Amino acid sequence: MKWKIGEHRPDRRRLLRLLGRAFVYAGTALFSVGLMGRRGLAAAIPALAGTGYDWTKHRWGFGIDATRCIGCLRCVEACKTENGVSRDAHHFRTWVERYVYLKGEKAPRIDSQADPGNIAASGSETEYRFDNRYRDAKVEKAFFVPKLCNQCEHPPCVQVCPVGATFRTPDGVVLIDHDYCIGCQYCVQACPYGARSFNPKHEVTDKCTWCYHRITRGLKPACVEACPVDARIFGDQNDPESPISRFIRENRVQVLQPAMGTSPNVFYVGIEKEVV
Repeated sequence: MKWKIGEHRPDRRRLLRLLGRAFVYAGTALFSVGLMGRRGLAAAIPALAGTGYDWTKHRWGFGIDATRCIGCLRCVEACKTENGVSRDAHHFRTWVERYVYLKGEKAPRIDSQADPGNIAASGSETEYRFDNRYRDAKVEKAFFVPKLCNQCEHPPCVQVCPVGATFRTPDGVVLIDHDYCIGCQYCVQACPYGARSFNPKHEVTDKCTWCYHRITRGLKPACVEACPVDARIFGDQNDPESPISRFIRENRVQVLQPAMGTSPNVFYVGIEKEVV
């Protein structure tokens, strides 16, 4: 298991209990994943009752236009407020990275709202901004890259979960059933995009859901609604005239780490090969 600095580390007794439970479930993996996956889907159905939402008719997609993003971090604040995410700078469902190419350097310098310099600039871990460290530098190129769960069609997080707490809905969103999550963090390590974190208070993993409680009711994700420059695009890929369908059709889009074979459903414009 892998814990971040500052997070609660379970004591030896609890660690052994978690490992024991994981081994028990791993011994019946095929049965467990299938059963718990169905339970996860079944648990999600009552929440949709009465909404008129049919998840078999949608295929959600997300677009990021890095040429528009200004790094204001309103998306991060909106996400935390909407989803009750811890206000510190180290737990997130969506975040923004800054890529800066200085003259004479081949590799970019990368930082995010969790960088100590940016925390110091804001004066608090509950407020987010990028500092002016490059004000006097010779910058050849710079851009911001919003990141979030890619809601992969072949999600490795679902494959490694020993209890089936992580599952993919018919409309393409990967969710976590926290009633079944044992906090083993296998999914955190399996995600190639760093989109999962561990919640030490509740001892479960957490991730972006594209505000599933909103999109199933015809609303946009909170981060999309909060973006002042329309750098985030969301919609139904089954609808050829939806914002995301037009975004994909009208731009040369790319996904992160295509060689991983996860088939992400977040599509980018305006990023470099160094962005992973």
